[in-house]
Amino acid sequence: MARQEVKKVVLAYSGGLDTSVIVPWLRNNYKNCEVICFCADLGQEEELDGLEEKAIKSGASKLYIRDLREEFLRDFVFPTMQAGAVYEREYLLGTSFARPLIAKHLVEIAEAEGADGVAHGATGKGNDQVRFELTVMALNPKLKIIAPWREWEIRSREDALAYAAEFNVPVTATEKSIYSRDRNLFHLSHEGGLLEDPWNEPEAGMYQITTNPEQAPEQGEYVEIGFDKGVPVSVNGETLPPVELFMRLNKLAGKHGIGRADIVENRLVGMKSHGVYETPAGTLLRRAHQALEAMCLDKHTMHYKDFVAVKYAELVYNGMWYTRLREALDAFVQVTQEQVSGVVRLKLYKGNMIIAGRKSEFSLYREDYASFGEEDVYNQQDAEGFIALFGLPLKVEALLAIDGAGKSRYRSPDYSKFKRD
Repeated sequence: MARQEVKKVVLAYSGGLDTSVIVPWLRNNYKNCEVICFCADLGQEEELDGLEEKAIKSGASKLYIRDLREEFLRDFVFPTMQAGAVYEREYLLGTSFARPLIAKHLVEIAEAEGADGVAHGATGKGNDQVRFELTVMALNPKLKIIAPWREWEIRSREDALAYAAEFNVPVTATEKSIYSRDRNLFHLSHEGGLLEDPWNEPEAGMYQITTNPEQAPEQGEYVEIGFDKGVPVSVNGETLPPVELFMRLNKLAGKHGIGRADIVENRLVGMKSHGVYETPAGTLLRRAHQALEAMCLDKHTMHYKDFVAVKYAELVYNGMWYTRLREALDAFVQVTQEQVSGVVRLKLYKGNMIIAGRKSEFSLYREDYASFGEEDVYNQQDAEGFIALFGLPLKVEALLAIDGAGKSRYRSPDYSKFKRD
């Protein structure tokens, strides 16, 4: 199939093996088009070292690196956390909500550079191709999207290493590097290698940012997290900017072995995949946020919000961040968070997060209402009428069934033993 001519392409670049070989592949297969690399700094730390030199040596004309850590937390992580969104019960969406942010800046740089195309290194089997491309379609549908994994003949890590050697691409990956990882400030994911068989227990050396709970400190540690309208703002009474707050909680929770998740999930493209995630601060914040919501939200709002959370997670996982529905759900979520402010105290101990206290000026919990002792605010005799009305449909259904057929769905009582008026 003839390839459309593209003069300039902006590539979402990580410096890993795949995106490194994509640079010469684009130049070789799209008539020597100019390749500009863009790397989003989302907290990869040492992975960014030497990246510009590597990109240029691979054949790129320049490299953009943008520090997007605060935007990532403020505009993507925190809203998703406020929504309580968790995909398939366990996955906290660490990769999912990073992709639309990366793609957003990919489009901005393409426009600023006068590029007519963008490219990414996501495979044709995964979710990331959808997340990247849906964002580009929503923000600038005129840009051509190039996904080399759906076009080239490279089918394995060995193939990619051979291509890199042929075109003098500097790569640090070796054939012994068995795991595919994605890292940002929120999480570190692991896929491939031994994990392709879900019966295998992950090896201890695979984990990088969380301590094995068995080797975690023998002494538990308390932490107090303050929230303002559902957003974390302080640790142990000290107000912190988002990035510093997250880094501090990552270190603290990771030290105590908190945030590991071993998941078999349903990919958007139809297959199941097995991954292991390390999400220390995110796991801690989710638990604290839930505890605060339980105090500050009324029953009906909290229960309905749980329904919304499932849909919100599905949208984020499926790459549908830039949609009206996600924005509409977000509007609902923000209303629910208006009074979710306060402090939650947790005890961290060997992989466990134990709620040790919570307080809020907006708390709907009243000790005098809940007390089993004498009180003036609640008349226990009122419960009789409430139960009579609440159970009336059950009573009517059972009476009609028994009077008509001699039995209900659950029992066949002998009414002869009961005195009739």
